[in-house]
Amino acid sequence: MASQQERHELEQSDVALPESGRPVIHANKGVISSGHYLTSMAGMRILLSGGNAFDSLVAAGFAAAVVEPIASYSLAAEGVFMLYHPASGDLLSLSAQGVAPADATVDYYKSQGVNRIPTGPGMQAPLSFTVPGVVDGFLTLLEQYGTMSISDVLAPAIEYAEQGIPHYEYMLARLESPSTLEQFRNFPPGGSEIFYENLQVPSPGSQLVQPGLADVLKGLASAGSKAGDRLEGIQEARRSFYQGDIGRTIAECSQSVGGIMDLDDLASYHAQFESPVKTTFQGYEILGHDSWTQGPVLMQTLNMLNRFDLKSMGHNSPAYIHTVIEALNLAFADREAHYGDPEYSTIPIDGLLSMEYANQRSREIDPDRASTNMVPAGDPWAFSKRSNGGSAVRTEPVLSTGSVSGGGDEDGTTHVSVLDSEGNMVCGTISGGSFSKSVFFPKIGCALSTRIEMFNNEPGHPNVVEPGKRPRTTLINYIVTKDGVPVMTIGCPGGDDQAQANLQIFLNAVVFGMDPQQSVEAPRFATENFPNSFYPHVYHPGRLNLEEGIPLTTAQALHAMGHDVQRAVNCGMGATISTRNPETGTLSTGGDPRRACYAMGW
Repeated sequence: MASQQERHELEQSDVALPESGRPVIHANKGVISSGHYLTSMAGMRILLSGGNAFDSLVAAGFAAAVVEPIASYSLAAEGVFMLYHPASGDLLSLSAQGVAPADATVDYYKSQGVNRIPTGPGMQAPLSFTVPGVVDGFLTLLEQYGTMSISDVLAPAIEYAEQGIPHYEYMLARLESPSTLEQFRNFPPGGSEIFYENLQVPSPGSQLVQPGLADVLKGLASAGSKAGDRLEGIQEARRSFYQGDIGRTIAECSQSVGGIMDLDDLASYHAQFESPVKTTFQGYEILGHDSWTQGPVLMQTLNMLNRFDLKSMGHNSPAYIHTVIEALNLAFADREAHYGDPEYSTIPIDGLLSMEYANQRSREIDPDRASTNMVPAGDPWAFSKRSNGGSAVRTEPVLSTGSVSGGGDEDGTTHVSVLDSEGNMVCGTISGGSFSKSVFFPKIGCALSTRIEMFNNEPGHPNVVEPGKRPRTTLINYIVTKDGVPVMTIGCPGGDDQAQANLQIFLNAVVFGMDPQQSVEAPRFATENFPNSFYPHVYHPGRLNLEEGIPLTTAQALHAMGHDVQRAVNCGMGATISTRNPETGTLSTGGDPRRACYAMGW
């Protein structure tokens, strides 16, 4: 029998996964899975009160800003969402990614003496503030598809912030990191008075009360309650956050530390619905976000893998891992060269996702030898009907190697997925505002997002920084259909590991027949053979990370093929796959034990 400590580690810490862990959750009325049990409980309270999946996700999302601030997620950050609303037939992507402020230009950053846009830790964090997007994303979902008032869905989050939540081990581990307290000290008082007790890490179970964040949440609820009806209340809450008292405070916080975001930037922001991009694999259609995210990486990889008999290779065999990784390396090379906000650059997305292009790229995979350096980008324009327009696309990004941290949020970000009995499906990956990289402002009870660091400063590149533009974010999630019917949502935090983890979770379910819990628990792997999306964009030539659950013999075989094999604590953490059986209506989901994730159903 496992000891109490062993059981605790399985639920809260980063450990090698056992052969079997938590049970898969089956339900008829609704399921939710998220990065923390209190986040899931907030959403479940709404479902039990008669709300639908959209009401539930919004409540859980606001609650997560209180419960999971150490997961690089704040209320002044961003999110991406996939949704299916059967009553209207809508199957859409929703972008709540924050954008660059009006003063964020190549010339501005060059005037600051930087060639690459920096961020924290350190005093340069304000140079990378993006306009907060996630609140407008939540309000847009509630407005368009929800049934409850803004006050109703905010109630759990307000309670958590005002009355307190117990400190938990995942959060405390991040507070123990010297970089967290150091960044608070760089911009005093930061969060030192909120998250520490006399500058000491609190004990597990001690109460965390967040008065500044509570005031912001209550301000949103108060603005909404003054309106005549539900929709007017949502609109008033939006005005308060982006144009009113809350917005003015956010702008003042930014400018007080040298940030270039102001109230005009906030007032002009809006989340936006988009048609998803998509591909097919073994009878399934996978729909996700466009090239302003890294979402098409998974789709490009699946297109290349169509040529291979993955099932016969065996799950997580050397041949399987090698083939998947080499396909991912090709897709990531294209990400670096060709992805960016399609509202600002012409992106050959049709070429990138064409099967003809995938067949050409997949022939570059050597079944016996690994790529020991970043592979060159391909030429999707040859398979695109769009005009290049003579843009000077750099196909070989500036690469830097070394042991320096890539500066990512691999241990950050969170994900929420909700399905209900009406057939509604919605999932959100929400992130931004890392304590150790950004600036924490007690007045608003959170840190601002720093995703301008994900732009580059290369004129002509599709991901060059421009005012109002979305950085090519790592945040992604997907809806999967079978015979035209939505059957699955997939999401996983983890920076550059997100696309890779989501790919493996999908293959676990579709190729190897795993249930949702098995799919998220199975050991994962990831490549680092490309520049990290986060400043300073370090890359590790030929690096292949394997979680401890992958056997030593497999690691040795991969090393013999030329991979620079390293053991990793995790390759994406907080994953969720949620499914709906179209024949029975049964809803299923699971919780990733790599973090304090919990799934619930009723």
